Amino acid sequence: MAKRKNNNLNMGEALQEFIKANKLEKGIDKVDAQEAWKKLMGNGVVNYTNAVELRHETLYVSLSSSVLREELSLGKSKIITMLNEELGKEIIKKLVLR
Repeated sequence: MAKRKNNNLNMGEALQEFIKANKLEKGIDKVDAQEAWKKLMGNGVVNYTNAVELRHETLYVSLSSSVLREELSLGKSKIITMLNEELGKEIIKKLVLR
């Protein structure tokens, strides 16, 4: 009898291969960016957040408070850095607050 090759992968590696093979990285990045926004900004900001959307390396955030939008616009570069660190790779290049 022929011997079987032992090509076992752990679950994480198998999922990563599946994501790459089916070109799902962009969709996963969109969801990860939304979750990172919620985690890093906290309840105070999330309560005023209407929508978070990642399109072509730009994160669009709709806010219901103009005062909060102005406050966050002062620290855009720091927010981008924090989000990319949370995501583990540089996905976000630009932040647009609406």
